[in-house]
Amino acid sequence: MSPPNTRRAFIRGSAAALTSSLLVGPQAAALQAPSPNAAVGPPDGAPGAVARNESYWSTIAAHYEISADFTNLENGYYGIMTRAVSDDFKRNIDKLNRENSCFLRREFDRDGIELIRAQLAQHLGVDTDEVAITRGATESLQNLISNYQLLRKGDTVLYGDLDYDAMQYAMNDLAERRGANVVVVRTPEPATRQGVIDAYDRAMQSNQRAKLLLLTHISHRTGLVYPVGDIVALARQRGIDVIVDVAQSWGQLDYRMADLRADFVGGNLHKWIGAPLGIGFIYIRKERLPAIGVHLGDRDYEASDIRSRVHSGTLNAAGIMTVPTALALHAEIGTKNKGARLRYLRDHWVGQLRGNERVQLLTPDADGMSGAVTSFRIRGKTSFEDNSAISGQLMEQFRIFTVPRRGPVGGSCIRVTPALFTATADLDRLVRAIGLIAKA
Repeated sequence: MSPPNTRRAFIRGSAAALTSSLLVGPQAAALQAPSPNAAVGPPDGAPGAVARNESYWSTIAAHYEISADFTNLENGYYGIMTRAVSDDFKRNIDKLNRENSCFLRREFDRDGIELIRAQLAQHLGVDTDEVAITRGATESLQNLISNYQLLRKGDTVLYGDLDYDAMQYAMNDLAERRGANVVVVRTPEPATRQGVIDAYDRAMQSNQRAKLLLLTHISHRTGLVYPVGDIVALARQRGIDVIVDVAQSWGQLDYRMADLRADFVGGNLHKWIGAPLGIGFIYIRKERLPAIGVHLGDRDYEASDIRSRVHSGTLNAAGIMTVPTALALHAEIGTKNKGARLRYLRDHWVGQLRGNERVQLLTPDADGMSGAVTSFRIRGKTSFEDNSAISGQLMEQFRIFTVPRRGPVGGSCIRVTPALFTATADLDRLVRAIGLIAKA
């Protein structure tokens, strides 16, 4: 990892260089150093101590404009932009509306997006030619899966029961087109680190022709953090390629691409980085680029260029132009501090319910096994309809917004995801509400 001060200096410098090239006059001066940066810098101390500093996080919460009509505990869908990021986004929309294709063709398409791609690569800890900007993790992962070149008739693809639905569909489609077999790895309940590793190890041992494995870093269903590095290492020993979904983990957990040990990764910038909706990235280690075919015969870029692996058409340029501000604010707080705070909030409500025999908590407390997200179910309430009704009751009766999820082996559940603006008092209300529902 780069020293925090070095990383922050780079991001600020990159943002300044980028906005200077894209904007003119007072806009450029205003965006070179977003005014809230000085206010979001954390106090001195280890991340654990910063996570408990309620005064600091109250200051952070003030940077968000949130509805007073309900308590939002469904922040895993996408991340609310801070006011600074939202204001930057609006300025960029206005600029595009004024200058239109002249700006896009002469400045943004030629130089601007490349400066942003370089900054993103630095943030990920990879070379620029290993990253391409996409419309989100779904597009990134679908392209990696559908264009995987090394699968042959009779081979096997593996994915987990807690992987994202659209990625499961893509793996099924790839297998059908290539005449391959599909094996689903079941995540045990209750989950433990070794139990998860063993489940994947058994699946790989039992399928000698396994060629491709889809692996999710943080499950969108339960919040379980998978030991990706360990599982990838086992797969590599058996000659199995791994595609990793980091949609929920990038910006929440403190790691770089090299830590995952994977050659193919898809992620988002509109979840825990807090950029505008509809922005993600695809990563392919340069030596492995030939394993992923050119997307739909693209000829805008050479086959040796990662950008030929995604062709999104006309992108949300204003959103992409806003990425430097989102990354700068993210870096100012620091991934370690964000992650520690989110885990602290998660532990705050989960810890109060651990002794309730009527409530099942699906994500373990062990270090490294959870982040912001944890799902629960009321014992005996395992159908999706049951959990939809409970989620509806939380909203209608208590004004707490959550989301039901299908997929775990023990039945459907309800996902709870706090954010940096969440107060512990909000979570105390959730605990009381769940307790009342569980008694009914």
